Amino acid sequence: MDLGITGKVALITGSDSGIGKATAQQLLAEGATVILTDIDEEKLTETTESLQQEGKVYSYPADIRSLDSLKKLHQQIKSNIGEIDILVQNAGTSGAQGEFHEIDDEGWVETLEVDLLGPVRVTKEFLPDLRNGGWGRIVYISSENAVQPYADELPYDAAKAGVLSFSKGLSRAYAKEGLLVNTVSPAFIETPMTDEMMKKRSEKMNISFDRAVETFLDEKRPHIELKRRGQVDEVAAVISFLCSDKASFVNGANYRVDGGSVATIQ
Repeated sequence: MDLGITGKVALITGSDSGIGKATAQQLLAEGATVILTDIDEEKLTETTESLQQEGKVYSYPADIRSLDSLKKLHQQIKSNIGEIDILVQNAGTSGAQGEFHEIDDEGWVETLEVDLLGPVRVTKEFLPDLRNGGWGRIVYISSENAVQPYADELPYDAAKAGVLSFSKGLSRAYAKEGLLVNTVSPAFIETPMTDEMMKKRSEKMNISFDRAVETFLDEKRPHIELKRRGQVDEVAAVISFLCSDKASFVNGANYRVDGGSVATIQ
C-alpha cells in the first residue's frame, strides 16, 4: 500500500528492538527517511546496521528523561538531516510492579518519568518541526492498561492513562495546522519487555517459558481470544497507517491492537 510518505522524515523513540524496530522497517519500506533513537547506543547501532539495506536510516542515542539529551538529539538531526515530519513516541518501561503498598515513591517517580513525562518532553522538543510545513503526524504508544488497569501495575497504568489524555488534548491544539495526533494501545506483544516478564514468571512458578505464557493468558488476559502474544509487525502496521496520508481524517483517536484484551467497548 502506498501510504504517501515517501521523503517524509520520521523519528522513532525506543527503536532498537520490538515495536519501534518493526515500525522503522515498515516506514522505510514506504519510502520514509527514518531516525532511530534509544538509550542503549551499542544495541541501537546494531539495529541501524541491520536496516541499512532497507532505506535511509540514521540513529542517535538519547534519553527521553533528559531535556539536555533531547536537545542534543534535535540539534544532531537538524544539522545532519533536517526537520522531522513524523514522531512515533514508543520509548517506555514496564516500571515498578507489585501491590500498591509495596511500591515506594521512587518506583512511582521513575515510572512516570519515562512513561508520561518522557512523551511530554519529546513532544515539547520536536513540536516546532512538526508544526512547520502544514503536515505532521504524532503517534504515541500507550497500552491496554490505560483503560483496563491492573492492580499490580498501577504506576504503569496511571502513566499510560496520562498518555491517552495528553494525546487527546494535544490533538485539539494543532489539527488546524495539519498536525494529527493519535495513540496506539497494544496488549501483550512479543517484545523484549514481555519476554522478560515471562522469564520472571517461569522462574517464579518453576515452569517453562511457553507454559508461563499460556498461564498468563489464561489467568491475566482471558479476553485475548487468539490465545497468543501479538506480533510487533501487527502493531507496526497500525502505527504506520496513522503516520500516513491514508489517515488524513483520523485525529485524537486511540487504536487498540490487543486481540480483544480490553473487555469493554469504551
